[in-house]
Formats: sequence, C-alpha cells, structure tokens
Amino acid sequence: MCDQYCEKDEEKREKIKLIAGAAVFAAGIIIDYIFELNQYVILAVFIAAYLLLGGGVVLRAAKNLIRGQIFDENFLMSVATIGAFVIGEYPEAVGVMLFYQVGEMFQEMAVSKSKRSITALMDIRPDFANLKKDGEILKVAPESVSIGSVIIVKPGEKIPLDGEVTEGEAMLDTAALTGESVPRKARAGDSVLSGCINQNGVLTIKVTKTFGQSTVAKIIDLVENASNKKAPTENFITSFSRYYTPVVVGLAALIAVIPPLFGFGHWAEWVNRGLIFLVISCPCALVISIPLGFFGGIGGASRRGVLVKGGNFLEALNNLDIVVFDKTGTLTKGVFKVTNIKSANGWSNEQLLEYAAKAESFSNHPIALSILKAYGRDVEKSELSAYSEIAGHGISVKVNDKTILAGNSKLMTANGISFTETHDIGTKVYVAVDNVFAGCIVISDEVKEDSKAAIAALKTRGIRKTVMLTGDDPVIARAIAEELKLDECYGGLLPGEKVEKVETLFGQKRAKGKLAFIGDGINDAPVLARADVGIAMGGLGSDAAIEAADVVLMTDEPSKLVDAINVARFTKRIVWQNIIFALGIKCVFLALGAFGVASMWEAVFADVGVALLAILNATRVINRRK
Repeated sequence: MCDQYCEKDEEKREKIKLIAGAAVFAAGIIIDYIFELNQYVILAVFIAAYLLLGGGVVLRAAKNLIRGQIFDENFLMSVATIGAFVIGEYPEAVGVMLFYQVGEMFQEMAVSKSKRSITALMDIRPDFANLKKDGEILKVAPESVSIGSVIIVKPGEKIPLDGEVTEGEAMLDTAALTGESVPRKARAGDSVLSGCINQNGVLTIKVTKTFGQSTVAKIIDLVENASNKKAPTENFITSFSRYYTPVVVGLAALIAVIPPLFGFGHWAEWVNRGLIFLVISCPCALVISIPLGFFGGIGGASRRGVLVKGGNFLEALNNLDIVVFDKTGTLTKGVFKVTNIKSANGWSNEQLLEYAAKAESFSNHPIALSILKAYGRDVEKSELSAYSEIAGHGISVKVNDKTILAGNSKLMTANGISFTETHDIGTKVYVAVDNVFAGCIVISDEVKEDSKAAIAALKTRGIRKTVMLTGDDPVIARAIAEELKLDECYGGLLPGEKVEKVETLFGQKRAKGKLAFIGDGINDAPVLARADVGIAMGGLGSDAAIEAADVVLMTDEPSKLVDAINVARFTKRIVWQNIIFALGIKCVFLALGAFGVASMWEAVFADVGVALLAILNATRVINRRK
C-alpha cells in the first residue's frame, strides 16, 4: 500500500515540475522575443527551465555513466540538449526536453493503463475469510486459515480458499479464473476454487488447501512472475540496442566533425545535425513497447482462461509443430459412464444392472461408482453377505440366496462360466448369477464436447502432427483417436514410457518447430517438464502437473489451446509491427537529420512520437476481445 502512495506522490511531483518548467520556458520565450533583455538573464531563465524539465534526465545519465551504462535515451537526450546550449540554441534545447517529457508522460499513461487492465483482470485476491469457530463467525486473514477449518461465504463475496462445499447451494462467477462468463452451480459435495465470486446463496466450505497453496495464490504468483521470462524477440531487442546505440553515437560524431574538416559548411551547423541525429537514434520505442506487447499478450491470454508463465512460452506457441495429448481428463472427461447394457439368458437389462450395482456397492472404484450412478437407487446392504474382492478378477457377493459374480472375462473363465465376450469399446463388467451368465455392462470414459473441434482447429493453424499418449487399453485409445481424427496414438504406456515416446517425437520436429504436451495427472509431470511447452489442465489437473507446466488451461477445455495460439500469434504480429514501424521511421528521420532537413523538434517527434504510437499499438493485445 505504501508503494502505491509513494508512486502516486512521485507522479504528482513530476507533473508539478513539468508544469513549472513549461511556465518558466514560456517566460523565457516572452523575455527573449518580446522584451529583448540581457542575454545572461535569458540564459539563466532557460537554464532554470531546463533544470526543472531535464534535471532528472541528466542526473540519470550521470548515474548510468558511473555504472558503465552509457548508451541509453538519457545519455542521448542529455548530450543533444546540452550541445544545443553550447551552440546557443537555448529555446530549442529546453523545448526539446519539454517535448520529450510530455511524450514520456503520455508513455507512462499508456503503460499504466495496460498494467491496470491486467491488474484489474487478476484482482481476485480475497481480503478476508469468514471462519466458523466455536459457533461464532470470525473475519480473519485468509493466510491464517488452516486445512480442515470451516468457512462461510456469503452472496457477493469471493471464495478465499480452495475447499469442499458441505452445506448450501449457489451460483459461482468463475470469470476471473476461467474467462467464462456463464456462472457455475456449486452444491454440497462439490469442490470449489478460491477467487470465484458467490453470486447468491450461502456456502459452508471445508478448507482443503492453505492460502499459499490455493488456486488464487498460484494464479497471482504466475501473473506477477510471468514478465520475468523474456521471449527471444525481447532478448533480440536488448542485444540489438547494445550494438545499435554505440553505432549511431559514432555516426553522430562523424556527422558533426568530418564535413566541416573538409570545408563543407560551418561547425555549428554540422554539430547541430549531429545532435539531431543523436535524438532521433533513441531506441526507446522498441525497448518499451516490445516487452509491453508480451505483457499485454500474457494478460490477454489470462482473460481467456489461459495462464502463460512467461513471454518465452507465449512466443513458443507461435511455432508449435507437434501437439501431444494425454487421454483421460484431457481429451476425455475422466468421468466413467455406463454406455451399454447387454443382458443374456433371459435376464432383463434392469435386473442385470441391479445385480451389478449390488455387487459393486462396497467399492469406491470409478467403474463401481459409474454402475451405482446408472442404477440410481440405494442398495439395501442388509441383503448382501459373503462379500469378497478377487484381485485382478472382480467381486463375489451373495444377494439373499443368490451368488453374484461381477468382473472381467478372467473371472468368468476361472469359474467355468460360459459367456459371450463383448467387443464394444470400453471397460467390460461381466455378471453371472448362480454361475449362469447374465450379461455384460460396458463403461466408457466420455470424450469432451470440444475435443474434436479443438483438434480440427489446430490442424487449420498449421499444427503438422497430433498425437495421443495414454496408459489406457490400446484398443480404447485407437477408437478415441479415430473418432477425434488424431494422427497417431499409443496406449498402455507407463509415465516413463510417455517420456520415451516424446523423446522419439522430438526427432520428428521441423527445424524451428516446438513440441507441446497437454496433460492433467500427477503422472504427466515428467513429460510436461520435458516438452518444449508443457500445458496443464488447471481446473481438474493435479498440483504437480500445474507446477511442471509452462501454460495452464483453467477450464479443462482443449479448445483453450487454440485461444492461446490465437493470442500468441496476435501478440507476435503487434510486436513485429512495432519493430518494423519504429525502425522504418527511425531510418527515414536519421537520413533527414544527417542531411539537415529535420530540425530538433522533428527529431523529438521521431523519438517520443514513435515510442508513444508503438506503445498504444501494443495495448491492443490486452484490449482485443476475440
């Protein structure tokens, strides 16, 4: 909070100095051109105006000079304007510094606006938590709440910590996390993420993560640190400026010295041209606007529910050549569902499902839960006896006086039961009643609604190869790959084998192509870390996967990757527009300055004006709606 106030005070002081300097400069013009007072008086007035307007610039240039950082815009502006004083161009020297400072003020306004947009976008940090303790509700800092505590979230409040709803029902605004405008319903038993806003109803939540490990804390950390990882284009500009600036300073010196030595014009004229050349050469349009473009791209992506951990990863998304997917939880929902019931030997589908549900009623396995959900009724446990799990085969249980067997084909074979094998895609649960085959229930993992469209969209954006790696049955993997029109798929893989497959795919990339891997499970962390761009599903994904990833998709929709690529390509377009525009204008004005066509005022426009236009162009990234 103190930093914010100090920053505002500093801005206020700078504005006062700018206004005061402009007033003294105007007074100097009036004294010089109207009253024609003594030249020393006029010089003193202009020096006073110069110190108000340019004192800070000269001081920064001196400090940088001591540190060995010579060639920056502060140095160039200081040399150019002090040189103008030396050759007697007082009004021009002060006017240049005034114009420069006005331009800097507009630049700061543009940068601040962009940063405020991102800050507002990520303003999801909760201010407090309503802790329920000993029958009382205490308003406490989220950082002080421990795992297992119970908190209350009222309508209009942000959920302060990740947890599980134990009581209540409400609609949650998840836009700050996912970019989705449609509210999500939360009820008892649902997991909820910090940063969501409770739109109605009162929720009682049992905390499952401390504030430091919560979703909101991780997102804030990601956004705050994203700008630390520079994109190759940013590094190129840093290197370019290191060589470019000394070259133009050398050229300015040659322009000022060589022509008059050979009798071409007066020293004052050529020194003035050299000074103008120096002002024009400032590379601040590139130095400021390009990092801002990537910063805006990161903010624009987060607005769409995609968190990018650095400008380098945003730029890498432009060059994706191979995209590798995990299956469960990535392309599929990771939620098993009964997709077919095949009864036999006179049993009805309803009877088959009932016996299977009773057999699976003591299990918490996803397969068992999907059968119980399809059955949709409570199982009377008093009817069950002699319950036994047979490792690698299935379950045996007595229901009243009937013996029920439910499991895989091995269970049927081991008990000598004649059965009809099913070839449907999915996990099969074969059921027998008193050693007579009753039928088969097929359970499948549903493909996500937007998976097929996402794969198709990636193809249209030039992704050469799409691959699926999964630990699931190869037959199931091939069926899903065919449905989604993937280029390749590999099933039955262990985590280490996934890494080996990715290593093989690395050898198939184009020269400058990148390989991305998308996964959500803890077993995906090694391959996420190995890929050029690791992409985690953040909504359902494990903490290990999110930590290892470079990009996080907050809505668990594969199509968000397409959004991320769109933002990355738009950002790259804006950045290169700025590079070409700034260098093009610079070259034109450098030539004009060298030949004496451009004045000092035009030189400042070439420097500050180009920088301002480039920055305004960069802010388009975060303001882009599509």
